[in-house]
Amino acid sequence: MFTTEERKQYNRHLILDKIGEEGQLKLKRAKVLVIGAGGLGCPILQYLTAAGVGTIGIIDHDIVDQSNLQRQILYTFDDIGKSKAETAKNRLSRLNPFVKFNVYKERLTNGNALSLFKNYDVIVDGSDNFATRYLTNDAAVLEGKPLVYGAIFKFEGQVSVFNFKGSATYRCLYPTPPKPEESPNCSEIGVIGVLPGIIGSLQANETIKIICGIGEVLANKLVMFDTLSMRQMALKFQKTNNAEIKKLEEDYDFFCGVKPIGEEISLKELELDKEKYNLLDVREPWEREEHHIGGYHIPLGELSNRYKELKYDKPLVVYCKSGMRSKAAITLLKEKLPNDIVLVNLKGGVSLFSL
Repeated sequence: MFTTEERKQYNRHLILDKIGEEGQLKLKRAKVLVIGAGGLGCPILQYLTAAGVGTIGIIDHDIVDQSNLQRQILYTFDDIGKSKAETAKNRLSRLNPFVKFNVYKERLTNGNALSLFKNYDVIVDGSDNFATRYLTNDAAVLEGKPLVYGAIFKFEGQVSVFNFKGSATYRCLYPTPPKPEESPNCSEIGVIGVLPGIIGSLQANETIKIICGIGEVLANKLVMFDTLSMRQMALKFQKTNNAEIKKLEEDYDFFCGVKPIGEEISLKELELDKEKYNLLDVREPWEREEHHIGGYHIPLGELSNRYKELKYDKPLVVYCKSGMRSKAAITLLKEKLPNDIVLVNLKGGVSLFSL
C-alpha cells in the first residue's frame, strides 16, 4: 500500500489517531480539483500536496504577475510571466514526488466544467470572482461533488462546504450575485498578504476531513474570520427549495451582471489607429502609475459618479488589466449613456499578455 519512502513522507499522519494508515490510504486514492492557483490556491495546493492527496488537478489560465508575490507564496520573482498552473505543479512536485498533478492552463467555463468535475472526488474553489463561484457551485451540484469554498476581502475571509451529502449550496447562501461595481477584487482594493494563507489552509483542512471522514465538516455553516480583531464567527444556514440547479447557466458573466459588451479591440489593433479613439483606464491609481496607454483615468468604483467627465465624440475604448473590469465599466456606461455612443472593450487588457 505504501512504499518505504511514502511511510517516511507521511509518518506524522500514519501515527495520528483518526487518520492512521486507513486515512492516509484514503488520501492517496483521492482526486481533488483546485480552481485557481492564486492567493487561496497556493496554500490549498501546498497542504493537499504535503498531505499526500494522490491526484490533484490545477486549473488556472493566468500567469504570474509581480503583484502576486505579496501573497501567492508558491512563486518567486523568477516566475514572473510564467503559467501559474505549470509553475505550481513544478514546485509542488519537488515537495511531494508521490502526487500526480493534472494541469489545465485554461479558464473554467460552462463548456469544460462538467467534464472536468466528473474525474474528481472533491472540488476546492480558490477563485476570485462571482461568475466562477456560481459556475463552480452549479457544476459541483450537477456532478454530485462536495465543494470547499473560500473567499477573501481586505482583512476578512470566509470558508464553507457546499453540497456535502445533500447539504446547502452556494446559491442557498447567496441566491443572487452582487452588481459588478459592488464586488471589487483585490487588484482594486488590496488584501493583506497573510489572509489567503489562513483561509486557504482552512479550506485544505476541510478537504482532508471530507476525504478521511473525520471531524465535523462545515456543511450548512459559514465561518467568517477577521484578521484585525482575530474574531471568528460561525453562521448557520439552511438548504433552500428555490436553489435547485437543473443545468448550467448559458453565460455566467451575464448572470452576474456583466452584459455582452459588443465591440472589442486588441492592443495591437488599437496602436495602429490610436487617434481614432478616446481611452478610459478604469484601474486603480497604483496600477496606472506602473504602466498605462494614456487616456482618461477613472477607477471603476468611481465611474458611476464621474462618467460625465468623459468625452464621447469618438468611440471610447475602456481598458483595465485583464479586460474584466472594463467589461463591467461598459455595462455600467451603457445604462447611463445614449445608445448611439460607441463603447469598445480592450480585449485582454494591458496585462503581460498584451504588452
